[in-house]
Amino acid sequence: MGKAIGLVEFKTVSSGVFAADTMVKTAEVDVIQAETVCPGKYFVLIEGDLSAVRAAVDAAKTTNTEHLIDTFVLGNPHETLFPAIYGATEIHNPKALGILETYSVASAIVAADIAAKTAIVDLIELRLARGMCGKSYLMLTGEVSSVSAAIEKAKAEAGEDGMFLDSTVIAGPDEKLWKTIL
Repeated sequence: MGKAIGLVEFKTVSSGVFAADTMVKTAEVDVIQAETVCPGKYFVLIEGDLSAVRAAVDAAKTTNTEHLIDTFVLGNPHETLFPAIYGATEIHNPKALGILETYSVASAIVAADIAAKTAIVDLIELRLARGMCGKSYLMLTGEVSSVSAAIEKAKAEAGEDGMFLDSTVIAGPDEKLWKTIL
């Protein structure tokens, strides 16, 4: 099976740390990131073979269902996800701007993956709940039609689980705005 990533997101730190321990004991996976985010939520992001990631996430989901917020398993995540998460994306010719906001970390990452795979767009940023009361957002750029298609597809995915909050597409953002974003 191919490389995959998975995530579990909990309302409490203790539930999240316990789930992380369960995940690495269940299957041969590596923890990419495990941390507290606003407002005291905890998420664990893992990688490994698809079957191992799926087993680890499934096991973690059963550790404390009362505090579980959201989860996902993605096979073959888009290569631009991690640069967008870690602020390492370089955009040289921005065009239209698409923004999508969600209620969870997991839904924002899945939405970004879907957006990047839907149309020719560049992920600019993927902000994961830091300083946002647990919400997350993504920003992307490209031709207006591509940005619109990517945002609509990502919106539909996030909306399936009730995690979609808001989105917009700006056809021609002012240069002054781009300077604050890029």
